[in-house]
Amino acid sequence: MITIGKLSQETGVKIETIRFYEKEGLMPKPSRKASGHRIYNLSQVKQLGFIKRGRELGFSLADIRELIGAENNPPSCNDVFTLTDRHLASIKAKIIDLRKLEKRLSLIAKECRQNDDPCCPIIDALSE
Repeated sequence: MITIGKLSQETGVKIETIRFYEKEGLMPKPSRKASGHRIYNLSQVKQLGFIKRGRELGFSLADIRELIGAENNPPSCNDVFTLTDRHLASIKAKIIDLRKLEKRLSLIAKECRQNDDPCCPIIDALSE
């Protein structure tokens, strides 16, 4: 059993964020000491780690809620695959967009004369 401060320290998740996850039903309500301080068990520590990693991978809170079965509806492996596949497709689309953006900005940057002239081709291109 650990306190919220120790949980925050061990996982790198801010205390306010842990409380938010509890409020949103992503984390079960913790037990409390006689003093009223929250205490967490190993299962809750693991669940917070799962949530944190899911967020790092770009899953939305709604996706994570589905993945952990927060509505007392544990997903099947097929459900998890479908959600993950949908998320992966979204990431691939973003990568395509980012590559287009990179190419366009590279072309714009090549036009820059890098001098003291107030007329800047980068500003002109961004103004189009």
